[in-house]
Formats: sequence, structure tokens, C-alpha cells
Amino acid sequence: MATGLTLERVRRDVEVVARAGLELETFLEEAVESVGRAVPWVSACLGTHDPSTHLLTSARKYGHLRAVNSHDHEFGLIEYGAVEPTAFTELAAAPVPAAGVHLQTGGDVERSARMSAFMMPRFGFLDEARMIFRDGHQAWGAMALFRGADDRPFEAADVDFLASLSPLFARGVRTGMLTRLGTTPGDQSLAGPAVLIVGADGEILQTSRGAEERIAQLISGAAAADPLSPISALVGAARRYARGETAVPPRSRVRATNGMWLVLHASPLSGVDGRVGEVVVTIEEARPPEIVALVVAAFDLTPRERDVTQLVLQGVDTKEIAATLHVSTYTVQDHLKSVFDKADVRSRRELIARIYFDQYVPRMGSELTPSGWFAG
Repeated sequence: MATGLTLERVRRDVEVVARAGLELETFLEEAVESVGRAVPWVSACLGTHDPSTHLLTSARKYGHLRAVNSHDHEFGLIEYGAVEPTAFTELAAAPVPAAGVHLQTGGDVERSARMSAFMMPRFGFLDEARMIFRDGHQAWGAMALFRGADDRPFEAADVDFLASLSPLFARGVRTGMLTRLGTTPGDQSLAGPAVLIVGADGEILQTSRGAEERIAQLISGAAAADPLSPISALVGAARRYARGETAVPPRSRVRATNGMWLVLHASPLSGVDGRVGEVVVTIEEARPPEIVALVVAAFDLTPRERDVTQLVLQGVDTKEIAATLHVSTYTVQDHLKSVFDKADVRSRRELIARIYFDQYVPRMGSELTPSGWFAG
């Protein structure tokens, strides 16, 4: 474990980049490299999650795993198709947002199915430390650090240090997401949902027109994992749903590389010929109601600020907001000023545009496509 001085310098460096308003890719790479000075690793995988469902929405890899994407589809099926104490979905709600597999299993790492069936045989990793990017009750992503056969296992002090960085990483991911809200969505030619049928073996059996283009838009960049990673996570979760282990069909909201928000759904299929294990995945453009809550949560508003924002989005004026919330107009104005500061806007009009952003506002009033959504 690094010295106290090194730990404090790394924590300060991560806080600086988390507050710098960096693009998501830049923040993640700089932050994980800084962490390596305090908690050395040979490989690292960092992902973003939908804070409502805790499903993977993007992944990036560094160190020995960088550009090694041939097994990414297997990871999603294992990670989200089964549950163990160090699974991301479990850590998202755990009292401590970090854990080490060697520590958790008492040194018997093979008790982790993820390690014994995937990480060890595929990559030779003998220990893994994980940390959830959690800000309050919202989990925005996660990090997994790996060590090999010649490395010491992660210690309790390593895990404690990672846990202390959790809110800083959450802030950096939230900020990184917000830096892209004003971008142009790009090509709007892919109208309507794209559909994939995934077989029991995890391979794609059938796709609809435009599905390959949609998949290619899910993740990009030099450190990006396979764009199918969010798909395989959904498929794994859908199989848990089919077994009755979860009550809600899996879905996630993903920011595509062209700036558009997409919603991904997965449902298990049952064939008339007795086939089981197949899953249908749908990718479609997100509607404003599906995204507003996510964007507002990323502003890190207080409960009262969220109430004020909700009324502003409904077109309610200051006096009516004050009457509805049983506060003075001056208090409403104070809340609005704080909301404007956090959203980096100067007026109600800009706030509404920031939340509904360019994906929707420029097309409002245009004709509808057969999918029931605005034409490009």
C-alpha cells in the first residue's frame, strides 16, 4: 500500500479531474491512471451504468486489457446473468462501495464464479478489486482493477482507499455525461427501433435493418470495449428475469456516440418448439420522459431543487411554484439560482433546452415517422 502522502496526492488529483468538466473518456483515463499510483494494477475496466437499473451502458479498458475485446460478450452474460457478493449490482447497494475478491473469499478466489470461469482462465488474473461510483444513493458506474499471478492480492487498505474515491468518480461521470448534452445528435436516418435476437449460446441469430448501425454507436474510443457489451449485459439480466430471480424486465438508457440517447430493452423468448434461452433486444431512440429524470439527477439537485425544476418544466411561473410548494417567491428564486448554477444556464428557457437538449428541441413540430417519433 502506498504512503499516506501518496494517497492524499492521488485523492486530490482525482478530485481535480472530477471537477474539471472533462469529457467522460478523458476523465476515466486520467482518473484510473492516478489511482494506479496508490493501488497498482495490471489491468483495469471502467464502466458507466444506468443509475436506475445498474446495468452496463458503456465500458473502457486499460493496461493489459486495452483493445482485448474478443471475450467481452461473455463478460456481460456472466456478470449480469448470475449474482455473487462482488457483482456490480450487489455492490451498488452495499454499505461499502468497494470490495476485493481475495478478501471476500478468504483467499479462495475460485469461489467467485466470475473469477474461476472467466477472469482466471481467459486472462490469468488472480485477484480483482471493485469500486462503485456512488453519489448518495445513485450509482453511475464502476471500476474493476486486476492483479496477476506474480502480484500481491489487494489488501483491506486498498479497498478502503478505493471506497473513499467513490463519490469523486461519481461526480466525474455525471460531469462527463453533462458535457455532451449540447452536442448535435448527428445522423437521424435510423428511424424506428432496431431489434436483435440473441441465441442461448449468446450469439446474435437475427437482426433488423439498422441494428448493426445502432450497435456501432453504443461505444467508441481507443479504450472502448466491444460495442456489444451493453447488449450482453441486458441478455444476462433477461435470463435472470426468465428464471424469476428479478421482477422487472431489464432496460437501460445509453448515450450513443452520435449524441443521441437510446433506450435498450431485453425480454426472454419462449419458443413453441421448446427452445429456451433466446432473448430479444430492442434499441430505440429515447423519449423525453425517459431521459429527463436521468439528466436532472446528473445535475445533483437537492430534493427541493428537483421539485422546482419539475414545475419549471411544466411551465409554472414563480408565484405558482411558491404557492404549490408553500414557500415564498424569494425562496423559489434562490432555488432557481442554485439550479441555474448547477445546470450552467442563465434562464428558464436555457434550463428547459439543456434538459431536453438538441436531440428533441430542433425537431419539435416536425412530422412524425412511422415509429411515432419526430422525423430527422
